[in-house]
Formats: sequence, C-alpha cells, structure tokens
Amino acid sequence: MNTSNGKYAWMVKIGEKGQFVIPKEAREMFDLQPGEEILVLGDKEKGIAILPKEKQQDFIKNIFNHIED
Repeated sequence: MNTSNGKYAWMVKIGEKGQFVIPKEAREMFDLQPGEEILVLGDKEKGIAILPKEKQQDFIKNIFNHIED
C-alpha cells in the first residue's frame, strides 16, 4: 500500500520458523541485497521496525546522543 505522503505498508506471512520475506518492492526501494544485514527494533506498544544498514548508523548515533551521562 502506498500513501500519498511517501509512506508504505506491505503484508507478509510469517512461516513456521518465524521467517518472512521482505516484499520485492520494498527490497528494491531500500536497495536490500541478499546477505545484507538489517536492524530489527521492537517496542511492545508500537511494534517492529526494520532499518536497512545505511539508516542504522544515524539511528544509533541519535540514541546515544539522547542518553544522559
């Protein structure tokens, strides 16, 4: 599903081993290649987010910048 503001949603099925396939359109959009690592984040209230490698560094820096010493 494509919304007018550049946000997307895809439905996937989880297999018996807990695996799922990232839809082709999403893999192409985010240039995800076989064997590439992704970061999976979870929040019990908000759900799961998947970040491609090029977004991980900025996300992690942002987390550390908000941690109080």
